[in-house]
Amino acid sequence: MASKLKQLQDRQAALLNALRQTSDAFPDPPSDTADDKDRAAAKAKQEELQAKYDALKAELDEVKVALAREQELQEIEREMIPAGSGGATKGGDSAGGNGAVKIVDDPGQKKADAAKWESFGEQLRAVQLAASQHPAQWDKRLVPSAATGLSDAVGSEGLFLVGTDTSQELIRYAFDNTQVFGGAGYAGVRRIPISSTSNSVKINAVNETSRATGSRWGGVQLYWIETGGQKTGSKPDFRQIELSLKKLIGLCYATDELLQDTVALEAVIREAYASEFSFMIQDAVINGSGSGQPLGILNSSCLVTIAKESDQVAKTIVKENIDKMWTQMWPRGVAQSVWFINQDCYPQLFSMTQDVGTGGMPVYLPPGGLSASPFGTLMGRPVIPIEQCQTIGTKGDIFFCDLSEYLFADKGGIDFASSMHLRFDYDETAFRFVYRADGQPAWNAALTPYKSAGAAANKVSPMITLAAR
Repeated sequence: MASKLKQLQDRQAALLNALRQTSDAFPDPPSDTADDKDRAAAKAKQEELQAKYDALKAELDEVKVALAREQELQEIEREMIPAGSGGATKGGDSAGGNGAVKIVDDPGQKKADAAKWESFGEQLRAVQLAASQHPAQWDKRLVPSAATGLSDAVGSEGLFLVGTDTSQELIRYAFDNTQVFGGAGYAGVRRIPISSTSNSVKINAVNETSRATGSRWGGVQLYWIETGGQKTGSKPDFRQIELSLKKLIGLCYATDELLQDTVALEAVIREAYASEFSFMIQDAVINGSGSGQPLGILNSSCLVTIAKESDQVAKTIVKENIDKMWTQMWPRGVAQSVWFINQDCYPQLFSMTQDVGTGGMPVYLPPGGLSASPFGTLMGRPVIPIEQCQTIGTKGDIFFCDLSEYLFADKGGIDFASSMHLRFDYDETAFRFVYRADGQPAWNAALTPYKSAGAAANKVSPMITLAAR
């Protein structure tokens, strides 16, 4: 194994060093004027050092034989490894100086000769095995050669590459289960990729808070003038939005028994951790504080909060609330907007009616009537229940949003690291997951319409909610 070969190599180096020190310690021959006592002392010292040198030399010869035998055995093992399951690498002989196996996402890895993994669980199992194997026994798919930017320290540092498809697969699974990234009939957040050499992105945005003449585009204005009339200049006003990546981290302890079962391992990683990434990303977009995490819609400065009706009962949603929320959606966002609700808001939607003469009619009905699926539309826009909305009666229990006006920046996939030593005494291997992202609404304030008295009740925004009731 790699540890035995390393021990032999270290012992060989130590013996060579000891031989050099012993040789340098031999005394010079006595001078012609030396007396018998000095000559006897020199002879005794020389005999002592010679005996030590001979013993070291004999041990060194034994180590050389053992080292040659171990190298020959590993060469035989290398030749016997089936094709596709391993191969020699440029790395050192140690499986890792600190016992850690790190997996890093390599966006540039597009080698056609790199074999595909049958499953993510199979790959994680190979990583765990590599931590205790000689490099010759590593699955060659962990180290797909060529120009990867890694040095000859690949083996000693325990570095392995995860193909882009694997890294992206996990985050894609998270996004596919996150409603804020879009769905049937409505737009999702605007995703902005950040390059591998940067940790932030700056975006120029129009500094516009009013659609009144002279305020559009932050100050652009045109004039109707007579022939020969004087022209008046104007210019737009811009501001900068900076998204600086924050870390979302997960740590998984997998027992040795679980690692033996690649199907179960993949289920744990995919279903548990990918789902948790999905939940936390969506929670940040909706509720994020902006401190060490994305700024969520609920805490954004552009959020328009509709006040409750004067006679409205607690923990209710009435038709007038919906009318006002719809009215204050910015016009360009209506066609791609979506309603997000807490599931306990459903009874309010089901019982909501519009007065018609002396009677009334339901405002919300699922497609096909009450006997069909409960998921439908409200004012023609999709209604999606999500866990991240607040409970009924609390601000944020229902949102009306155009999510295309929310900016979300990330570095793509999830970075991985693995260590079998962190929980060695528990027979567990640790897998760490790191995802870097940031987000915030593109708007810094609600917008006063062109024809408006300027009252807060008339302002429009891509993000609307109800006040506490």
